[in-house]
Amino acid sequence: MAKKSVPEIVKVLAEPIVESFGLELVDVEYVREGANWYLRVYIDKDGGVSLEDCEAVNKPLGEKLDEVDPIPQSYIFEVSSPGVERPFKRSQDYIRAIGHKVLIKFYAPVDGSKTAEGILNAYNIDSVTITTESTETKTYMLDNISKINRTIF
Repeated sequence: MAKKSVPEIVKVLAEPIVESFGLELVDVEYVREGANWYLRVYIDKDGGVSLEDCEAVNKPLGEKLDEVDPIPQSYIFEVSSPGVERPFKRSQDYIRAIGHKVLIKFYAPVDGSKTAEGILNAYNIDSVTITTESTETKTYMLDNISKINRTIF
């Protein structure tokens, strides 16, 4: 059996705590930046998270991490919002963005361009449909998309 990674272990520990506050666990990352290791837990909810939401999760999750001690070296622990313009990773990210402007980046040019922008109209397991500024409706296969995220501009 393969050993679980730090993010996988932390997800298991964090999920019940995050959900107990009516929040959603979006992602966990464990990365080295310079001389320091960072454990970042990203949470969200409809309407976005507040500083109070982050603080509410930070204390009990920090205590649980101290108790279980799944990380051998020292690290900096952060609980935060993933931000409006984060890349979509889960079905909920796409669904939540329906009706909002998105930026799509492709692995290779599609219709002569490596990007597309428009209002996200629909999402399914294989594709997304947007309405462009010129009011064209375009459908793109997810297999061709390297990154998609909401954009505020």
